[in-house]
Amino acid sequence: MIPLADYARHDATALARLLRQGEVSAAELAQAARAAVELLNPRLNAVVGPLAQDGDAACVHDANGPLAGVPFLVKDLVLRARGLPCQMGSRLLAGARAAETDSTLMQRFRAAGFVTLGRTNAAEFGYSATTEPVLHGAVRNPWDTEASAGGSSGGAAAAVAAGIVPVAHANDSAGSIRIPASHCGVVGLKPTRGRVPIGPDIGMAVHDLGISHVICRTVRDCALVLDRVEGPEPGDRFAIARPAVPYAEHLRSAPPRLRIAFHVDAGALAQVDAACVAAVCEAAALCESLGHGVEQAQPAYDASQFHEASWRFCISSLAAGVTAIAAARGRPAAEDELEASVWASVQAGLRLGALELEEADAMMNRVSRAVAPLFARHDVLITPVAVAPPAKLHTLGGNDAGIGARAWYERVMALCPFTSLFNMTGQPAISVPFGWTAEGLPVGVQLVGRFGDEAMLLRLAAQFEEARPWAGRLPPVSARHPGGERR
Repeated sequence: MIPLADYARHDATALARLLRQGEVSAAELAQAARAAVELLNPRLNAVVGPLAQDGDAACVHDANGPLAGVPFLVKDLVLRARGLPCQMGSRLLAGARAAETDSTLMQRFRAAGFVTLGRTNAAEFGYSATTEPVLHGAVRNPWDTEASAGGSSGGAAAAVAAGIVPVAHANDSAGSIRIPASHCGVVGLKPTRGRVPIGPDIGMAVHDLGISHVICRTVRDCALVLDRVEGPEPGDRFAIARPAVPYAEHLRSAPPRLRIAFHVDAGALAQVDAACVAAVCEAAALCESLGHGVEQAQPAYDASQFHEASWRFCISSLAAGVTAIAAARGRPAAEDELEASVWASVQAGLRLGALELEEADAMMNRVSRAVAPLFARHDVLITPVAVAPPAKLHTLGGNDAGIGARAWYERVMALCPFTSLFNMTGQPAISVPFGWTAEGLPVGVQLVGRFGDEAMLLRLAAQFEEARPWAGRLPPVSARHPGGERR
């Protein structure tokens, strides 16, 4: 078996190369990943349920794919993977049976060659900026096990940061890829709306706010996976222009001189922590040193309309999802099967009228049109990812008795105003590690590009990675340490 520390120090691209050269086998890599789960998961709670074993349906993959044999985990939310259940992080789906077929994205993960070993912990129905579901318990951050790993893809980010797997599936409707990536010191890209298929079960995730991709440790892995999963499927509501050149090839050259804007204004809901401000200012200074044009600027839009539309989309989607699950199992959801925040949001969603959703669509259009002019003048916008570094666990209070739907929305959005805006506009945005607190916790910065232009974001992110490499900085809980922990 490959030594665990050697396995964990390689990204997916490097592991695939070792496999092609015959220096290691897929079985050895799977064994190493399972050993990492056994060693680290008691500290992190990032992986839920039993792991798939060789020969199980979940592990089936294309042996000719570019990432053939690389271990992988899928988030316990939305994605349908043959051989694995999907519990959506909720007691409402406790005991769910394993899926018999794959969704389109899962088919593409298998075709890329990933060996899927299990599921990562997720916030209930993805509706939180931390991952602390009652069903499975809290995910702990590898950098500080008393701190949040972010949400709702906290299990994916913690597993990747700790070296359990080099890449893990994640999804994002308000920042659920980028916030955990920032909190755990890894890379998380939210692609352009329509770039990655979400069907066939779903045509429009959270009123087109939601999209899936992966969390990983390196920009090159991010690009390589996007090359394998992008593109429409038959029956999609719309199709966007596909890249003329593979994303991985774009990384071979630096970007041209870019016009870059930056800002740190979170609006009325929150104040931005000094560490997050410092990371953005340092990123802007780096861009200047690389020859890019940089100025302070921010999109002008009606924040009240943005939040009203976003709130209506969130609660109506939750209500629809819970109603569909209730219909499938033949009985309504009970209050004690859902966390207090989700229950309140579902009830609010059930009261929402059709005209109110039509109004939300109109608000979404106005917000998107108002944001667009900034990107006519600038190629990229740099912002914080979250308003603060990782908070201590159990501070957000998703299961607080009596929490109201609007109050919960405001608690969550107070943490992620920078990320959620670009779910509404549909633009690509990536979180890359860039700063560190005095306590040694990671702080990401968000790079936002024009609609459809993931290539430029990835090229700039690769410049950041070369100038300020992060892969060698290890969390205290990591498979790359002897015994799994820094001594």
